[in-house]
Amino acid sequence: MALPDSVTTCLSQPVHYAICKLGFEKTDTYDINNILSENGEVYWQAVTEHVCYLESDQSVDYIKSIRSLGPVCESVNLYFKSLTKEQFVIQYASWFHWTNCTEVFLEVFDVLQYTQATEVALGLMKLTSCLERALGDVYLLKGNDCPFLLRDLLASEQLADVFGRAVMNVLRVFIGSPHGLNLRNVLWHGFASPQEIPAKYCAMLLFLTTGLGQLLQTYLLQTKGVLVHRPYVIFISLEELDAFPGKYLNNEILSIAEELVKMSSFVLKIMLPFWIAALTAFKQSRYADSVILLLPQLEVGLRLLFTTSNKCPNRLLTAESSALYTTFDEMLAKHLDNEEVNQLPGVLEEPAMASDFLWDFLNHREGPRIRDRLSHGEINLETFPREVANQIVGFAITILCRFSDEDMFSLKEHVVIKPLMNCASCYRSRFHPISQLKKQVLECMKSIHLWAELPTVPEEEVQKIKGLEGNSEADSLILMISEIISQLQHYMPQNCCSSDDLINSVLTERLLVGLCDTRICTLYSPRPVLEVVAVLRRISAQCHQVSQQVIAGAGLRYTQWINKALRSRQRHNYGRMLDSIKFLSPVLRLILLLITLELVSVHSVCKKNPFGYQQYLKFLKSVLQYTENLVTYTSPEKNKWDETMELTKKTLIKLRKICDRKLMLMHLAT
Repeated sequence: MALPDSVTTCLSQPVHYAICKLGFEKTDTYDINNILSENGEVYWQAVTEHVCYLESDQSVDYIKSIRSLGPVCESVNLYFKSLTKEQFVIQYASWFHWTNCTEVFLEVFDVLQYTQATEVALGLMKLTSCLERALGDVYLLKGNDCPFLLRDLLASEQLADVFGRAVMNVLRVFIGSPHGLNLRNVLWHGFASPQEIPAKYCAMLLFLTTGLGQLLQTYLLQTKGVLVHRPYVIFISLEELDAFPGKYLNNEILSIAEELVKMSSFVLKIMLPFWIAALTAFKQSRYADSVILLLPQLEVGLRLLFTTSNKCPNRLLTAESSALYTTFDEMLAKHLDNEEVNQLPGVLEEPAMASDFLWDFLNHREGPRIRDRLSHGEINLETFPREVANQIVGFAITILCRFSDEDMFSLKEHVVIKPLMNCASCYRSRFHPISQLKKQVLECMKSIHLWAELPTVPEEEVQKIKGLEGNSEADSLILMISEIISQLQHYMPQNCCSSDDLINSVLTERLLVGLCDTRICTLYSPRPVLEVVAVLRRISAQCHQVSQQVIAGAGLRYTQWINKALRSRQRHNYGRMLDSIKFLSPVLRLILLLITLELVSVHSVCKKNPFGYQQYLKFLKSVLQYTENLVTYTSPEKNKWDETMELTKKTLIKLRKICDRKLMLMHLAT
């Protein structure tokens, strides 16, 4: 592994030149009055004339533009330093209101007064994320489906219509284009060390944001438009994220972590200030700042391991505009782009844990996707929850420990650190589709259990309904369910079945909890597995909806019965509903059991028997069709209980035949 001390930069030579030198080549002094009026109005034409274009196709010449804008940026930086905070607020604060993040931009002004490199970099990361979000809001004045990538947003016709193409080209010199300074990506992906980001570029982006606010105000007055800010993403069910409890992240362990970063081979020496600043921010309850600083450092640390283990040291550096960065997505993949096996998981002490955690918190669609949401401005920085920061800080400390020196072994066993290491060792994916399916199954089972508490009229009252037949049809369905359970006993834990009452001894929440607790590999799930899981999730969702509809419908009909508000036909239908509930509960519980059993064996089946897998996938889709029809029939608009009974009978017959033919997915795995 490359020694962290030997790495002096993570910027390739051309990128380092562009960011650190190109904008300093012209040393002439630029008069701020050329681009700024006495009342703070930006003279955009004077700014845009510094953007140069290629003669060949009139696209932006980024090299010449950076060189030309260098003195302008320096002038703006010096001008801001000459202002007091009060002067700046009076003159410019109102022009930040369009961003919905005025305080963030005022904080950036404070940072520029002291030019502390780490704080400048942090300020620039926050500024670019807030600016991107605000520009997305402006985009939605003219179009739908705001582009996800900043470069596509800045190149859009919608923003050009509002601000002008020349103005957007100025922005693209600084952010959004891989051919320009690309400050946002270079920082958010962990390539730039603190000392490599000139403060004058941060000042220039602050200046440009005020100018954009002025242009937007003019546009809104002309068009009588109103800028609407999209709501921030709010983290819900924070208890699901609690892999590293906050009680373990006290001042003592944070002090140990500050020593760890100085000795861990995971930390590049040039990035050390970012780590110290991140831990300091956490101790000061600045949770968003802490996570913003840590995420790029986790990426660069993993990139160091990735490039070393896969023997591609050149990829530690920023890629040129013609190539891709080595980012989290590639580092967490099973194979490299040349189809060779990614060696990074083997380097990690507990590859499944580290990869599962990173996939959960950064990539999985139903996870918090912290990096994406922070970097694109989707989260309110002022209310960023400590519970989320706990996870990133806790994970970072465990990684630092794993890659500490040999003589640090005793530290790993330290009474304060050991609980965190245990949390890491026990971690299981929470947002992989398989994990989400387990959650769905158990939530659905809890819903079905509520049926036992539904108010219902006495049985003798139901039987008095004129024309209502006996329960023979429902009883026959319950008998079929018992037969199917009997066929499945070989695939279930021992001692969970009672011959006296198969349904109530097997189809229990306790059994499902036990099966769902079975550890299933979620890392690098192959496509066939994900296809099966996707269908199973849809089946589970439909079952849950049926349960909710039955609960709501039965409650309503009971109230109407008590109040004698049901007509004769409605009373008859209510009786059919009560009959159907008797077999629907075990049917839905049987389906949930089947889902869970399939889950336990899905990996081995898809690998060993592709033909059988395809047959069973077809069957699963027929079960899905059944549950979708159930949703329709049990809806308050339909109330088709006779049809529900007939449909259930056909499905159970089909299910029993498939069990007999041993095409069940769990049987194929044996």
